Amino acid sequence: MTRAISLHDVSKSYTRGVRVVDRLSLDIEPGEFLVLLGPSGCGKSTVLRMIAGLEEIDEGELLLDGEYANDLLPAARHMAMVFQNFALYPSMTSRDNIGFPLRIEAPGADPRPRVDATARMLGIEDLLDRFPAQLSGGERQRVAMGRAIARHPTAFLMDEPLSNLDAKLRGHLRAEISGLTRKLGVTTVYVTHDQAEAMSLGDRVAVLRGGVLQQVGTPRSVYALPRNVFVAAFIGIPRINLLRGVVRAPLDGAMTISLGKQYLRLPEPLSLDHQLLRVQQGREVIVGLRSEAVRIAKPSAAGPGEVHITGLVEHVEFQGHEVLVHFNTGSRPAVVPDLEAPRVAARPTRRRRRAGGRDGTVLDRLRERAGALRAGPVVVLDQSADAAPDPAPPEGRLPGDLIVRTTPDIDFRHGMQVPLLVDLAHLFVFDQHGERICPAPARLPDLEE
Repeated sequence: MTRAISLHDVSKSYTRGVRVVDRLSLDIEPGEFLVLLGPSGCGKSTVLRMIAGLEEIDEGELLLDGEYANDLLPAARHMAMVFQNFALYPSMTSRDNIGFPLRIEAPGADPRPRVDATARMLGIEDLLDRFPAQLSGGERQRVAMGRAIARHPTAFLMDEPLSNLDAKLRGHLRAEISGLTRKLGVTTVYVTHDQAEAMSLGDRVAVLRGGVLQQVGTPRSVYALPRNVFVAAFIGIPRINLLRGVVRAPLDGAMTISLGKQYLRLPEPLSLDHQLLRVQQGREVIVGLRSEAVRIAKPSAAGPGEVHITGLVEHVEFQGHEVLVHFNTGSRPAVVPDLEAPRVAARPTRRRRRAGGRDGTVLDRLRERAGALRAGPVVVLDQSADAAPDPAPPEGRLPGDLIVRTTPDIDFRHGMQVPLLVDLAHLFVFDQHGERICPAPARLPDLEE
């Protein structure tokens, strides 16, 4: 079957040869809503602009409905793009903004019927005679979406269209976008760094890191079986707990994963997934536990496949319907560099910027950073399993090494010692390079499901 959009080994480089997109291959089905997800600087907007024809493709090929389209002009691709900053003409009313591309495509034709039909679909009939300066942010974005919808495009390309709006309005427009795209049945590629948007909107999610495609799948499959530690850490609220551990597999005893002061004893007989950990004997690994994989209970209440550890309460986040409790279990957290808050470098002086010319621009520094992220390690681990605990949590993370989601009916206080039960059926184990080794990689579908 012919795909609506296909990217085959596509690469894009800017100055100094830094690749912001590196050999990306991706097929998008007709009518599919695909979300490109990743941190700032990972290349997702560049991919969108290459599909639209706003950026040239350095290597690889783009196919639209099975036809080679690398050299096709943007206007000939019949796509509509919705930008982050609305991009409305300030001197035109909403009616004229929506109708402008129609007048360009068909000079002499009356655009009013399609403009009125689009306005009714979006519920903005009363805004058609207002100028952008007279509209709120949400109203401007609806007008921008109307301009895209009125064209009847072959695909919608949306570049973080909700990032400039407040949280309540984002949630409302997210539902509107989902309903509209499904009603229209138009192929949609949506760029965001907000995983909540990605998980709620996308038929599939493509996760990028430093210009490299990490995983593609349904939101459910990407969450349940992340290919590597970066995907596991990037998707999920709160962020997955990542702890440094060492596999102990004695010939005459039970296999355990040491977490420093405590350990996880794997139940016998070992499952097929846990048997794969024998080859990691004595090696440092990364243990991943989502907040729902750990519960608070007495040791006697342990169920099948659960093991007991204890934690000291460090911090309590009351969310109303639930509570997130930060525990100190004596473990050492693993750090995923892309996800920690970057340090802000001192701004160069005017003389230094002039001396640097183009090489000293902010854009070049961002491009260099994108390349560094792509080439950098997925995780940072000490080679010695006996290294001292980190003196402080990673920047942007609260104290404690384990976050547990629980009900608000339990009163937690700082310093309380609490028994915890870990469900080993939901245990992730990654090697020192960040690749998942448990559950077995064979259980993970291919990049293209």
